[in-house]
Amino acid sequence: MKLFSKFLLIFAAVVLLAQFSCENETLQFEEIAKYVVNTTATGLGTVVATMETEEEQIEFLRNFITPIRFYPDSTGYFYIYNYDCINIAHATQKDLEGENLFQYQDSKGKFVIQELSKASQNGGGFVEYFWQKPEDETEYRKMGYVEPIPGTDYFIGTGVYFQ
Repeated sequence: MKLFSKFLLIFAAVVLLAQFSCENETLQFEEIAKYVVNTTATGLGTVVATMETEEEQIEFLRNFITPIRFYPDSTGYFYIYNYDCINIAHATQKDLEGENLFQYQDSKGKFVIQELSKASQNGGGFVEYFWQKPEDETEYRKMGYVEPIPGTDYFIGTGVYFQ
């Protein structure tokens, strides 16, 4: 647990620094997303490598990401999928956990989770898509950023909605 505590302290410091580092809204999202996703992916890869079973890993990942919020307005949250597009953990849409979203398409026909998975398998990157906000039934344009969790078949991401 000592490693986990150190990881949490480093993560908190990165989030705080990132929230005060940028002025432009889009640049701000991109910079914060890269910082928090990379730091979290690296730390999670180290921590889950010590766990014996996939069930233990999944339980830890779900518990870890659920309370985390970031961006200056605290709307940032994480989601985790495996490369087969099965949702492993989602901080705000718990009903997606365990669901296979391989065939999910947004209103423009994009296979969202497939694109996020590809970006992650290429080392990480940004993907633009449309997604329904958890608190209402409207689909909004969204920019997501994902990276692989080292040593696993999982990737972690975050996104921001544009009005």
